[in-house]
Formats: sequence, structure tokens, C-alpha cells
Amino acid sequence: MSEGVQQLRVPAARFERTLPGPIEHVWEHLARCENLPGWYGASGIIEPRDGGMVNFAGGHIRGVVTQWRPCWRLAHTWNVFEGAETHSAYPESYLTFDLAPAGEAISLTLTHLPVLERFEKQNAMGWHTFLDMLEAAVRGEPVEDRRVYMQKNAKLYGVDLDHLER
Repeated sequence: MSEGVQQLRVPAARFERTLPGPIEHVWEHLARCENLPGWYGASGIIEPRDGGMVNFAGGHIRGVVTQWRPCWRLAHTWNVFEGAETHSAYPESYLTFDLAPAGEAISLTLTHLPVLERFEKQNAMGWHTFLDMLEAAVRGEPVEDRRVYMQKNAKLYGVDLDHLER
């Protein structure tokens, strides 16, 4: 055992995407679950305040809002639960969405960390799927079923949807 510091590097995923504005429109799709029910789930919740509850996909994803800065930053913890579990078997992670003007468009940066090594490909596929759905919604295009995007992105990241890591 060492009494000195141990410097750690945490694996993370970061995506950047340029979306059409205005920034308030993009924010509404990130922060209001009813604007993207195919991702958040029909009963998805993001309570709009620091300390607010996060609950997606029927309780499969649960967390707490750590930064509620409308039209600028939404950050929350991310925990994966199975069924009625009260304690997750997985480490808590952190998800941050940062928005910034980029000329007429909006720059969105999504950061998720840490990402367990065995989930890196699935994580990338999942967030790419989310961003594809978000972009379609923000553009006012029909948002296809999540599975359609997942199948496309599974090929991109080499994920076997019939044998996902657990």
C-alpha cells in the first residue's frame, strides 16, 4: 500500500455533434423526456433542478441531476439497474451534455465516464444511437424505432446485438 497519490486515467466516451438551432429547441429535446420517448422511455423523468431525479427506461437507468444549467449544460449520474434492484451491480458514471452556439448551429458535446472496458463498444453504439435519434427529432424528421438506429450503429462499432455484454 502506498501513502502517496495514485494517478488514474478514467476511460470515457465523448461525442461532438452539430445540430440546427435554436439552442432552446435542442435543450428541450435533451431535458424533456416526452420529446424523445423512444430513448428515455414513455415514463422517463429528468427533474429540472440540481438534485433532481433521473429515471429512464422503466427504472433501468437511474441517477441524480448534478448540473441543471438550461440551454448550456445538463449533467447527471448514470446507474444501471436490473428489475427492482435497489443497488446497482455497476459503478456509477456521469453523463454531461454541453451546448454552445456554433454560428447558426448548435454544438453538442456528450461526455460519459467512466465506461467499463467490456462496455466500450456497446456504450459507443448506444450514444451514437441516442445522437442519431436526437438529431432526427431536432430536425423535425420522423424518429424511427431505436432498434433501427442500433442495428446500423452495431455494425459501425462491431457489436453483436444478440450477445450483449452484461
